Order: sequence, then C-alpha cells, then structure tokens
Amino acid sequence: MTPDQWAAVDHYFESLFIPSDPILSAALDASAAAELPSIQVSPNQGSLLHVLARTVNARRILEIGTLGGYSTIWLARALPNDGHLISLELDPKHAAVAQQNLERAGVSSQVEIRIGRASDSLEKLYAEKPAPFDLVFIDADKQSSKEYVDWSLRMTRPGSLIIVDNVIRKGEVINAASADDRVHGIRRALDAMASEPRLVCTGVQTVGSKGYDGFALAWVK
Repeated sequence: MTPDQWAAVDHYFESLFIPSDPILSAALDASAAAELPSIQVSPNQGSLLHVLARTVNARRILEIGTLGGYSTIWLARALPNDGHLISLELDPKHAAVAQQNLERAGVSSQVEIRIGRASDSLEKLYAEKPAPFDLVFIDADKQSSKEYVDWSLRMTRPGSLIIVDNVIRKGEVINAASADDRVHGIRRALDAMASEPRLVCTGVQTVGSKGYDGFALAWVK
C-alpha cells in the first residue's frame, strides 16, 4: 500500500459516510486563507471524534488545541442542546479564525475558546472546580502531552474518555533514541497512561489522507 492508496480509501469512506458539508468546507477554506498550518484532523477522523462523543453521551467536552476549530465543530455537533465545550488555544490568530468558523457553524453558543498557554489555562480551569468532563481531546504541543493527560485525569470522572492525537509519529514513537522532542513527549504521556491504574488504554494506528499516525484512547475506570 502507498500513501496515495491510503488517501484514496479515506476519500472512499468520506464519500460513503460523510455528506457534503459546506460549513466544514468553509472552516477548512478559512483556515487555509489565514495560513494556519494544515494539521487539523481529517474528515474521517473528525467523524470518529463525533461518534465517540455520542457514544459516551458527552455533555461536557474539553479540547486542548483549537487550531481553526475544525475538530471543535465535529465535537460540538455531538453535544445535546444544553451541552458545553471548552477549547484551549495558544495562538490568538488561530482562536479568531476558529471563533468565526464556530459562529458560521451555529455552535458558538455552546463553545468557549480560552486563549493562552494550555498549562496555564488548565490550571485556571481546575481552580474553577468545573463539573467533570465526559470527553477530553488532546491535540496540542506534543512535548506537553503528559501534563495534559495529568490535568485531564483531574477533571474527568469514571466513564469519561480521554483521546490523545498524533501518537504514532509515522512509527517513530517506538524509537526511544529519537531526536524529536515531540516523540519523547508522546512517549512520556503513553508511559504515564500505561502505569495509571485509573485508566484502561489502547492505541489505534491510522493511515489515510493525513499519512501514518494514530490515537491513544483511555477510558477512566
């Protein structure tokens, strides 16, 4: 199999399961026009996040890493009418693009974007003593992934789902001698998840239009 074949299969599933959606297309176009990095989840991955959020009946979602709000829209659409999503974003420019995309999608009333370093935002959020989150999606700087998992554990409940994106790193995750700090950040997070008795974890490798990567999923006991 080649990357072209992976992408072709991805597009096949999109044609089967994901109807044409001008709102999502506009979100991608706006992100590209603003020259945001094209690192958002693929449509199939966005749909997977949506399905997982519905599976756990998520009413409260925490997203770490907003970018242009593409994954945020997929997650927000899974919420009930009284549901709420908090998304954390470092870059004010990214947050501004995301806010416009969320407003166009009609979900901005259910989504709050908080701007700043995720570690600072998480500390402030925890101090507010929020109700537990039912789902956490971690898709920010990989070097801090363990820290984000630690904070997620403090703000979830038994039955919550924690999803960490981009954990395969094109297979480099198995290289303990990697020169890439992002790989070591992911490895620290995975080691912590594996040793945490409150979590049941698995890893999912993916191929498709975004290449070779994958998720780690953790269910809170």
